[in-house]
Order: sequence, then structure tokens, then C-alpha cells
Amino acid sequence: MGNIKKKNIVLSLLGIFGHTLLFCLMLVVTMMGFAVSWLFRTWNNLTADELIFHLQVPLEGTNTAMVRDFIKSCVLPAVSFTLIFWVIFLILKFFRKKYLLRIWIAIMIMAVAASGGYAGIRLWNDLEFGTYFNKQGEYSELIDEFYVDPEEIAITFPDEKRNLIYIYLESMEITYADQQNGGGFKENYIPELTVLAQENEDFSGENKKLNGGYVVSGTGFTMGAIFGQSSGIPMKVSIDGNSMGTRKTFFSGVVTLGDILEEQGYQQTFILGSEASFAAKDKFFEEHGDYKIIDYLYAKESGLIPEGYKVWWGYEDRRAFAFAKEELLEMSKSGKPFNLTMLTVDTHFEDGYVCELCENQWNGNQYANVVSCSSSQVYDFVEWVKDQDFYENTTIVLVGDHTTMDKDFCDPIVSDYPRKVYTAYINSAVSGEVKEEREYCLLDYFPTTLASLGANIEGNRLGLGTNLFSHEQTLLERFGIDVVEEELEKKSRFMEKLEKEDES
Repeated sequence: MGNIKKKNIVLSLLGIFGHTLLFCLMLVVTMMGFAVSWLFRTWNNLTADELIFHLQVPLEGTNTAMVRDFIKSCVLPAVSFTLIFWVIFLILKFFRKKYLLRIWIAIMIMAVAASGGYAGIRLWNDLEFGTYFNKQGEYSELIDEFYVDPEEIAITFPDEKRNLIYIYLESMEITYADQQNGGGFKENYIPELTVLAQENEDFSGENKKLNGGYVVSGTGFTMGAIFGQSSGIPMKVSIDGNSMGTRKTFFSGVVTLGDILEEQGYQQTFILGSEASFAAKDKFFEEHGDYKIIDYLYAKESGLIPEGYKVWWGYEDRRAFAFAKEELLEMSKSGKPFNLTMLTVDTHFEDGYVCELCENQWNGNQYANVVSCSSSQVYDFVEWVKDQDFYENTTIVLVGDHTTMDKDFCDPIVSDYPRKVYTAYINSAVSGEVKEEREYCLLDYFPTTLASLGANIEGNRLGLGTNLFSHEQTLLERFGIDVVEEELEKKSRFMEKLEKEDES
């Protein structure tokens, strides 16, 4: 009798453990199913590179509205779904409906399998993980063969160093202009930015239609774009690599724009309306250029914004531009050259942030209104800079970080329209030598920006980028966008070496 009792206790404990495990598994897998659905509903252009990167970096500082939407769309439905199954399970167990209980457990197991299968299939198909893993089985020699190390060539600056204002315009692409000016819409949502590009340099040659940079693999999200534009190489991290948050350094083996300007004695500031810790931006800008960072936390702790103030991701662009004006006036007094870099945020998906400066120009189309508002704010800021004493010796670079991730704004655009990020080099120290339209990508901004400051670059290439003011061919002009994109999707021994240096 004692052995039977012990056996029953063991079986009961195993049953409790098995049922608890099943319900925990149901909660996790169901949440995964809802999360994958939410992911593709929110990021319609999500790539495997972006997902893998963001799984490896700190997520603090995420837009609170996005967090709330995730909880509402994923956590609450998964918990409710699991609780319903749990309650029915307890009722059947209480009334000792063994036959029905077995059927119900089978149904739960099938529900877990279905939810997990749905999540896996969506990720495999919509993210093209099959293609991604196939590419990860191949090595490309593109980066290894064509990478130009800035430490191994001569970069000569003029005696009087030129100031730089570099603005990453969130999700800003030339598509937002009208078709007459090279955009994809019937209306021009960015008239002021169109004027700035046409009156300055976007490498469209003698053609007045807007031209911009292609987004290539590893540069299609904000941190990837910042890294790519600053270093001339794409942000490629291994799926089995250490978390970016635990690595000692942020690609310490790469020489970036910030590193070069720091060595040349530039004072550098990075301004953004969110928390710089999100996606490890703080680590990048602190390690590569020792930037002073004015982010949401800095603004809150320094009293730049009212106590308890937070909108959108932190503070809106109108405040960022106001902070930038104050910072520029202060930096210009030091007698040292300066680099003020900004990242706007109001035009972030989904639908952007409507600030008090935004008007209802487009009949309730919120994202269009926000994009137009951003165009106006950037133009007004540039006009303010032009009125300052330091402008004569200052280059302004306006570039989109990547094309928009808003799920439906660009639905009216024809499928074969080549979407590119907005580009304008204003008051450059040099003029373009090529009078035809250039074909380039975000990686080309690295040497081009240095050239716009009057720096002479031996060979006119840095990283994988080409100085667009020169006659030198870009990789896209030499091989075509499809070939370059295909090669960048593959693994690179060069990038693996850089990752290992960070992990050691």
C-alpha cells in the first residue's frame, strides 16, 4: 500500500508539472504567435538583419506608445487565451471528466503547435529566413576585397577646418516628392526639402529631379544607417554572436567619421529626441568620436524640458532644433571646428508624431502632415544656420536614415519605383566633377562627407564608399545594385573578425 501511495504522489506531481509546463508553453508560444503577427503589421519592411540586430541590443527607451501597443496586441490576448484554456481545464478536472479532459489537453497541444507553426512559417516566409540562412552559408569577398581602411591612406584636411552639421532625417525618402520632381506621389509632401536638394547637391547631375542613396543590406534601420553612413560598411551581426549590450566595444576595429574628426580636433555633439541607449547609439557615439550626447535623459536631467515631460519617443523635433541652435551658438564660440549631428524622430512609423507646428495640409492623412511639417522645420533650421556668422565655413548634410517603415503610406507608389533616401549637401567646400546622375548607396556618404569639408582623400574611397564629388565609380555604378545587395547579404570574414575583436 505504501508503494502504491508513493507512486500516486509521484504521478500526481508529474501531472502537475506536465500541466504547468503545458500552460507556460501555451502562454509563451501563443504570445509569440501574436507578436509575430504584430511585428509584420507594424514593420511591413522588416528584414532579418534588422530583427537580429535589435534582438542583441538594449531596448530601453522604446517609444512608450509602441510598448503599450505590444502589450495590448500581444501580451493581453495571449494571457486571455491561455486563461480561458486554463479555466476550462480546471472545470473538467474538478468534475472528473477524464475523457473530455484528455480531449481538451490534446486540443491545447494542437493550439500550441498551431501557434508555434504560424509564428515559424511567418518568420520563415515573410522575413525570408530561408534565403537568409542560405546566404549565411556562403561567404562574400566584397567587403574583404574592396574595403579601404582610413588608417592606411592619406586624408588631408585644409588648414582652416570646416564645421559640419549632419542631420539624419528619420525615414525621409525622395519618394515623398511629386513625380515631376522625381518623387513617387502626385503631390509633393516635401516642397522645402525639394528646393534644398535642387539648389544644392544631391548628385543628380544637371537633372533637376531628386536623387538619393539606395538602402543596402545592413543599413535599412536607424542604427544600421548611422553606422553605414559613418563607416562605409553595413551593420552585419551574427545570429549566434554575443549581445551588443554585453560586448566591450562597438566595432572598435572600424574607423568612422567621428573618429577622424575627433583626431582632427573637432568638438562633437549628438542630439536626438529619444534615449540614446536604444539600439546602443550611446555606445557608438561615445566610442567613435567622444560625442556629447543630448538625448531625452540628458534633457530631463538638465532641465531642458519640463519635469515629467515625455511625448512620442521623448521630446519632439521642434525642441531638438531649438537645442541644436543653442548648442551651435555655444560651440561656435570655442574657436575649434565643430560637428553637430542630429537624428530627427517625428517621422518615425507608425503615422509619425503631430506636434503643435503641424498643419492639416493633407485632409487628415497624418503621416503626410507630419512629413510636410518635418520638411518645413528642417528648411527653417537651415535658413537660421545661413544667418549665422559661422555658416560661411560650415557644411550641412541632410540625409534620410532609411526609407519609411510606415506600413501603408507608400502603397500608392508603383512597384518598380526606385525608392531612395533623401540627400542634400549644402555649402560644400567642393563641387561635383561628374555632371551625370550618380548611382550610390548610404555607404558612399562616409568619404563624400569628408570631401564636402574640404578633406583630400587619397584614392577617393573609404570603407566601401566612394567620394561622390569625384570621378571615381561607386560600387553600385561598377557592379549594379542587385549584385552589391546580393553580396552584402552573405557572410563576411572581415565583419566576423570585427565582431570577435568586440567580444574578446
